[in-house]
Order: sequence, then structure tokens, then C-alpha cells
Amino acid sequence: MRVLRIVAEGDVTSFRYPYFMVGVQPTYEMPPPATIYGHVCSALGEWLDPEGVQFAYHFTYKTRFVDLEHTHLVKASRGKMPDSNHAKALEGKINPLQRELLFKPRLVLYLNRPEWKDNFASPRYAVVLGRSQDLFTYTSIEVIELEQRQEAYLEHTIAPIDMAARTPRGVVTLMPRFISYQQHRFPTFERYVVLTRRVRTQELLRSPQESLTFWTDPSAPKVNGLQLGLLFHRWV
Repeated sequence: MRVLRIVAEGDVTSFRYPYFMVGVQPTYEMPPPATIYGHVCSALGEWLDPEGVQFAYHFTYKTRFVDLEHTHLVKASRGKMPDSNHAKALEGKINPLQRELLFKPRLVLYLNRPEWKDNFASPRYAVVLGRSQDLFTYTSIEVIELEQRQEAYLEHTIAPIDMAARTPRGVVTLMPRFISYQQHRFPTFERYVVLTRRVRTQELLRSPQESLTFWTDPSAPKVNGLQLGLLFHRWV
């Protein structure tokens, strides 16, 4: 399987939980699929048709910490100026909040679109992941051949929800899967299993007659002779 393998690195990032509005902003440990969709569209310079596109990723960071941010809530008000002419003035307030950040994030993104290599080599917009100020740099862009194996290791990624019945090492998390900009930013959510701890595929629960195979990256570091397994997802 030929795929495009992109390595992106930055200083900090944050993936906001959508249900926290004020006071504190925790972050997902992994970028939601909707965030990956926006990142790819930014490189291409257009809202791509997600039909048929598959992606997998390996995401790490060095540590997480909390920073203090301020939001400026501004509204227009009509007041009386000294010259007796009515004019609009801006008034508002500043609200402090705590935001959780991930330090030194690194994303290895796999796309089943090797023909997009030139788009990522010369992205249309600034390379960011998470917030608009979280700048990233592409340190590697290449087309590689994946291999199919029955034994591999999985880590630092998201897995389909049915993986929760196969291993106790993941955490089930509700994430935005896709945001439709044709429908006024209408979000679609889905449950995933966040795998931060290493899982060997031979440890996964399965029936005696069941055979599992995984796409693996032969260029990634091996662990006890096992290659890094990849779990591909779709936006639709």
C-alpha cells in the first residue's frame, strides 16, 4: 500500500474539548479527526471531498502544562461624545482562563493519497495544528510502501471504538470526527479509543478462528522485532 508519510513538529499545541466554554480549557491527548481534516485542507488550499480518503497517525509530545490566557469580550455600545454627536464605542471585559497545552508535539501522518506530496511540500496556507497560533514545520514528506502483518505494535494513536472490547489499555473518548463547512460548521462526533500505552497485536482479544492483519510502517522504529501498526480512519 503506497501512502504519503508526513512528519510535522511544533513547540506547543492544544486540542480544545468542545463542551468547555469558560474558566478552563483542557486538551485532548490526540488530535481529533476533524482537526486532521482541517490540517490537510490547509495544505491543499481547499475543502477537499473526504469520500475515499483514509488517514492514520502517530502523535507524541514531551509533556503537558497549563498556561494562563485571556479572552477579550468586546461589544459595541452607543454613547454620547463630548461634541454632542452620537458615536459607537467599544466596551468589554477581559476574562482569564487556564488552557492546557502539549509541549513539543510531533505528528506522523499517513494518507492514502501519495499524489498530494507536492501540496505538502508547498502548502497553500500556514502550517498549524490545533489553534491558529500553533505553528508547525514539516520535517519530512515522502511516499512509502506499507506492509501487511499479523503481528505489530500500536501506540500513540486513536483506534476504532470496537478496539475497546479487545484491550483494556485504551481510553474511550468522544471526538469531533468531521466538521462540514457546507452546513455552517455542523460537527459530527464519534467515539474512539485513545491508545497512549503500547499494545502488541498478539495481546488483543479475539476468537480462536479470527485472524487480524494490520498495515505497518517498515521505516518506523521496531520494538522487539515488531513494526509499528497503523489504524486507518475515514471522515465519512
